[in-house]
Amino acid sequence: MATEKKSGNPVVETIKTIVYALLIAGIFRSLFFQPFWIPSGSMKQTLLIGDFLFVNKMAYGYSYASCPSLMMPRFGIEIDAKDVCGMFDGDNTRLWGGAPERGDVVVFRHPVSGRDYIKRLTGLPGDTIQMKAGVLHINGEALKLEDDGQFAELMEPQGPQGLRPRCENGPVGVGGMCEKGRQIETLPNGVNYPILNIADQQSDRTGIYSVPEGHYFFMGDNRDNSADSRLAQQAGGVGFVPYENLIGRADRVMFSSAGRSMLFFWTWRSDRFFEAVR
Repeated sequence: MATEKKSGNPVVETIKTIVYALLIAGIFRSLFFQPFWIPSGSMKQTLLIGDFLFVNKMAYGYSYASCPSLMMPRFGIEIDAKDVCGMFDGDNTRLWGGAPERGDVVVFRHPVSGRDYIKRLTGLPGDTIQMKAGVLHINGEALKLEDDGQFAELMEPQGPQGLRPRCENGPVGVGGMCEKGRQIETLPNGVNYPILNIADQQSDRTGIYSVPEGHYFFMGDNRDNSADSRLAQQAGGVGFVPYENLIGRADRVMFSSAGRSMLFFWTWRSDRFFEAVR
């Protein structure tokens, strides 16, 4: 007489399923695409606070920075990429490495804090970079700029942190229209994108930066509201970023929410779903 095969403990089976799912998700995140939520306005108007995108980790190959970090201080969880893959740190090389291109929007690991940043790559190894009167100069040549009207947004708290935008048209009350001057900047390789200007400030006038070999220079598109390579790492900027610190290229916005939570469906920006990052 045939006997019926006993099924396993359902609780154990459920736990195993969850563990397998987490392992598969972890491998997928480590090797192919990493989710990234835009927390600040440093890349406006290309990227807005609340944009959710997947970073293409295959674009530049893999290094220790490709290992995922899990930072949840509120719950006492701070697992850094170096905790998992620190043995691969230090030689500034990558496995199956690919060279980033000028103009790429890149997620990278801050050389000091280890936090993930997203900026536009403007300077390659060997370049000289300088800002003169708000105009970016690469290797002594001023980049082409074209006026492109105004970027306007509502003055209101943005994102989970409730950040409020800075405005070129002076102090603006809640509910008012916050405006910034917009220009189209064109890099030497022909890549162009909008940049925003708020005020004349020190970051519009810099000395000459000479980008070392194996390093890159990054800037935010929201030029007057970006802590980037124009500011030294010790002063809160990112300075020159080593090749091994690149995580991947941002290619497409998958989802966008203007509110404090992605669950607030009435704040969704449906016009930004699946929008290409340029």
